[in-house]
Amino acid sequence: MIRAMWIDTHCHLDAPEFTDDREAVVARARSAGVERMVLPAVEPANFDAVRLLAHRHGFGYALGIHPLYVERAGADALQRLEAALQAHRDDPRLLAVGEIGLDHFVPDRDRERQEQCYVEQLRLARRFDLPVILHVRRSADALLKQLRRLPVRGGIAHAFNGSLQQARAFVDLGLKLGFGGALTFDRALQIRQLAAELPLEAIVLETDAPDIPPHWLYRTAAERAAGARARNEPAELPRIAAELAALRGLSATTLAAANEANARAALPALAHV
Repeated sequence: MIRAMWIDTHCHLDAPEFTDDREAVVARARSAGVERMVLPAVEPANFDAVRLLAHRHGFGYALGIHPLYVERAGADALQRLEAALQAHRDDPRLLAVGEIGLDHFVPDRDRERQEQCYVEQLRLARRFDLPVILHVRRSADALLKQLRRLPVRGGIAHAFNGSLQQARAFVDLGLKLGFGGALTFDRALQIRQLAAELPLEAIVLETDAPDIPPHWLYRTAAERAAGARARNEPAELPRIAAELAALRGLSATTLAAANEANARAALPALAHV
């Protein structure tokens, strides 16, 4: 029997949650069939970390400023991003500008500053001819508005949780939609419906590890307060994929092949990783 081989299109392998066992996390992922990962940065302080991890393990990476890190990243963050993109523009493992975008869920954040940073990063993606990896959290319409004004070379709308109309708009602009642990929850009706009904060529799989754990790793607030861990890992991707395959009536190998083709279409440099 042929084992399905997977690409995790969004994993924060550099996160402190993996400090104690990062090598074991990678080994577990490979044992589960996850051969490649995309490691997006969130601020200039971790640009080197994601790049070095990608080279160490044979993965790909992206460089960008996450909307929730805009305020702490410093006044020179965009200049540092531009310099890093210039310095590593010939690195075949540099796949995209990301993780960038807008977050309208977390309160008390400077939305105007987020949008300015997002727009400037779209401009950098255009300048360096790179796709983008987008953070989309109650911000789909605002993201789409700027993407229409500043179209880029495709990419991925990560952890997508918008409407069908918004999904189609991202796809029409050349982006794929990332689905992960959230689709494993029975109560996530909208996400599950989108994952089941969107064209297969619009979908890529991700974990967002250590975040967005699937339902079998979820811990209640009381359990977390008592010290229980809810850390997600890239090794969970095949089981997440099995849930999507069941929703769509597909075999694991068919879904894995589609995921690889779609990931390569979204991030063309993956072909060289």
